[in-house]
Amino acid sequence: MAEADFDVNHVIEAEPRVADYVVDADVHVTPPPTFWAEYLSPKFRELAPKVESDNEFDYIVFEGTRRPINLMQSQAGRKFDQYKNAGKLSDMRVGGWMVDKRLDDMNRDGIDKAVCFGGGPLGTGNLDLYLDSFDAFNRWQSDFCADSNGRLFACAYLTTVDVDWTVKAMHAAKARGDVAVNLPAFPQSTHQFTKEGAVWQAMTGDANGTRQYRDPEFDPIWKTAVELDLPITFHLGARTTRFKDKTNFLPDIPMGKPAMLEMVNILLYAGVFDRFPALRIGLIESGVGWIPWACEYMDRTWTMQKGWTECQIKHPPSYYFDQNVYASFISDPTGVELRHKSGAKNIMWSSDYPHSETTFPHSHQVIADNFRGVPQAERDWIIAGCAEKFFGLK
Repeated sequence: MAEADFDVNHVIEAEPRVADYVVDADVHVTPPPTFWAEYLSPKFRELAPKVESDNEFDYIVFEGTRRPINLMQSQAGRKFDQYKNAGKLSDMRVGGWMVDKRLDDMNRDGIDKAVCFGGGPLGTGNLDLYLDSFDAFNRWQSDFCADSNGRLFACAYLTTVDVDWTVKAMHAAKARGDVAVNLPAFPQSTHQFTKEGAVWQAMTGDANGTRQYRDPEFDPIWKTAVELDLPITFHLGARTTRFKDKTNFLPDIPMGKPAMLEMVNILLYAGVFDRFPALRIGLIESGVGWIPWACEYMDRTWTMQKGWTECQIKHPPSYYFDQNVYASFISDPTGVELRHKSGAKNIMWSSDYPHSETTFPHSHQVIADNFRGVPQAERDWIIAGCAEKFFGLK
């Protein structure tokens, strides 16, 4: 079928369910750029991105740049050999921003509830507009979830340019009904802030900056998270994948998974989990099979090296993974097999809809493949119960 004749929003028949109840720990929203003009603060709305089109692409036009719509965030509805990197808004499955269509797709895929991760912000060099764009995106996403009859729940994306701003935004997220907040892998720095890196900095932060999450400066964030019972997530943020680069995409993408260990260890070895024992951290889209190995290795090296490093944590590193750290996967039979090992006790399944790794519309087949021979109670914990506990879902 020629691309011009392909309808990404074609009707997909539901497949048989293998589980009666599924909570998807990680799905995404993909609103078209036109939403910014409605949700940005009034003083910024004239600066909002616009969309232009030609025969091949829709383009986002913003602050002197014109780039085609990237489709790697929205491949649901396509078979693997139909994936494409850039195109038009009509090449995206509308369940990314139309809640009724999302619920239809959830019904087809056998998903009962799901936690939404969005993103933003705008790729701007204007720091005030940048901060406002986080708020705009989060409010749009909260409204999207509010219309889902209790089936979709929002995770707000926040910046750490300013801790007071972050704490205020956490309170706003809780008031809207959001169930988590997502932080960049490392703190952001205003001196490092650039228009070119603004979007990715919201995911990665500044790994080589002078600010680190171990610093007392960030204790108000952890304290607020505990007081509000609001878990904190990191989402593939420690290492970026070059999504538009066909040569480097495949080498890059697996490296983002174990790289997420670094931001947890910065908190762990600095005693943040000792100071805030109720703090919940989620590694989203991290995969989980590598974590038990990491825990065993960290326990051994901590035992051998804690003397000269003067590491004052109260327990071995694996203890904190079992108490404070959760992680999600899409398809990870190895991780499921290691579910009784330290580091894999708090794992959650996700479909990653509608991104390019999504299991949609075959999620129950993927669940069946991942959980062969696993007792039903243990399977149900991973595909529903753990996510309900982590996100505090009712």
